[in-house]
Amino acid sequence: MLDKIDKKLINLLQEDSKQTTKQLSLQLNLSVTAVYERIKKLEKEKVIEKYVAIINKNKIEKSFLVFCHIKLVQHSKEYVTTFEREILKLEEVSECFHVSGDYDYILKIYAKDMDEYRDFMVTKLTAIKYIGSTHSIFTIEKVKNTTAINLT
Repeated sequence: MLDKIDKKLINLLQEDSKQTTKQLSLQLNLSVTAVYERIKKLEKEKVIEKYVAIINKNKIEKSFLVFCHIKLVQHSKEYVTTFEREILKLEEVSECFHVSGDYDYILKIYAKDMDEYRDFMVTKLTAIKYIGSTHSIFTIEKVKNTTAINLT
């Protein structure tokens, strides 16, 4: 169970995980040792899974964001297993969600531009067996995008 200090610590780390334990200790009004021990406990309990660098997609020419809805031919165990195994191999797919509703999956895909996305669709995605249909949604502008989950 997370207490108030753990939640505040997690919020601070989500804001900037490169803060030193000294910086965090000043914000939390705790000793450096106490902060260090709390972080280690959160890591051990897998509350904090990993630390990552968030990349500016424009700087690496991957700012064309597409959400692609996938419907399988049939929702059988074999088809689901095959699709999920194959989708994990595609580096263009940053996220894949198995969903309810009209489609079976939603993919989040970053590409350089429409041409690169089309090439991905034609050569890689539609080569996966058991895909019945796809529906692509192209983003116009990012309104809100965060990795943080606010704990209060």
